Amino acid sequence: MSLRKKTISGLIWNFTQQFSVQLIGFCITIILARILLPAEFGLIAMLAVFIAVGNSLLESGLASSLIRSSDLGQDDYSTVFFFNLGGSVVLYGIIYLFAPLISSFYHQDVLTLILRVYALDFIINAFYGVQNARLTKEMNFKIQMKIQIPAVLIGGLLGVFLAWQGYGVWSLVWMGLFQSFLSTVMHWIYSGWVPSLVFNKECFKKHFYFGYKMTLTGLLDILYKNIYVLIIGKFYSATQLGFYSRADSVSQLPIANISAVINKVTYPMFASISDDDVRLKGVYKRLMQQVIFWNAPILIFLAVVAEPLFRFLLTSKWVPAVPYFQILCLAGVMYPLHSYNLNILKVKGRSDLILKLEFIKKSICVVGILCVFPFGIYGLLYFQLLFNFLGYYINSIYSGQLINYPIREQIGDIVPIIATSVFAGILCFLADMLCFSSLQLLDITRIIIDGLFFSLIYLASSSILKLAPIHDFKQLILKR
Repeated sequence: MSLRKKTISGLIWNFTQQFSVQLIGFCITIILARILLPAEFGLIAMLAVFIAVGNSLLESGLASSLIRSSDLGQDDYSTVFFFNLGGSVVLYGIIYLFAPLISSFYHQDVLTLILRVYALDFIINAFYGVQNARLTKEMNFKIQMKIQIPAVLIGGLLGVFLAWQGYGVWSLVWMGLFQSFLSTVMHWIYSGWVPSLVFNKECFKKHFYFGYKMTLTGLLDILYKNIYVLIIGKFYSATQLGFYSRADSVSQLPIANISAVINKVTYPMFASISDDDVRLKGVYKRLMQQVIFWNAPILIFLAVVAEPLFRFLLTSKWVPAVPYFQILCLAGVMYPLHSYNLNILKVKGRSDLILKLEFIKKSICVVGILCVFPFGIYGLLYFQLLFNFLGYYINSIYSGQLINYPIREQIGDIVPIIATSVFAGILCFLADMLCFSSLQLLDITRIIIDGLFFSLIYLASSSILKLAPIHDFKQLILKR
């Protein structure tokens, strides 16, 4: 199969996987949000940074090295497998010991036991990290879909049942653990690979040299993503954190789908053409425009219909989360390009530059948060919005230099798309405010009418302006 066909196939299967998993997870979350209280979601959100850091230590570095490397043998995979497994046990022991201190930080005694149970996720995930990396390297997203959908669905149904039975926050804990367990079992069944009792020091050194920089980069990114949760959880109530985490979760539905699909497919694809800068630039440019063409209008539209959307999906008790959601949607416009942009540095083997960039960005982030902290939650949110655009600019400087695609040229290629999305969003907002909202329509009717109006304006404007992504999409899909 040619690279083009393999890439298109990978995009289709990976998008189907991501969309299905996210849709199922979203539906489960809606049901849980109707049963549980915002404060119970807030308790789990308080632990998110520690769970995310642990999983980042086990996933980001050595797995990335496996995906980008060629001529791998059984020793390579087995060595990484046993390193991850041993590391997960050590990590769990550290979390177990420090759980009381974490609970004290948030002034929530109940978190000690919750974290000690929830952190078992580290060990469970370590059992399938290498199998998942092999499937990603092979761009076998069809098998990944067969694994993830049952795991999310069955685990989600367990969570709903436990919530209905009054288990509260524990329903979320057991749901997450059971989903990881099912995913592990099915990876072992479907991947066709099992480790050998081997730990090769040379293989470890090779992957660790590249991987430790990616791990540190991943840690910085995780800490940045969750620093708002840490601050809100520490200085505000669990209920307010619940509103923030739910707003972030809903806004991440389109972002996670597009970002995860593009990141998973482009990394192995870029790796296969990493020595051809001209071709790499052309593919990079077209995919970047496609990402913005779909991501920007979806998020801007969601920001416009945020209030009726939250009332319809989550009930009126979650309406206080609407302003948070609107800001986070705008902040997410550029987010998928962050990891996509860094894939250029990965395939060029410049994990040192990635670490340098993350250090620079996170240093700026910490200073900025200290400056806006006196302005409360909204100060933090507006800074998050600003920093997402700044982060893209910083990432693009080095990746652009490596493939002769300077930042000015990149911005020139995406500004018309973003401007068209904003134009459609403004017209939709005015129509909704002046016409649709005054008709006292049902929330779902109002959302559908707004959606049709927005889509018409956006697609018509894009066609009139002859935006490149429309032509490229037809070439990729209709003439494959």
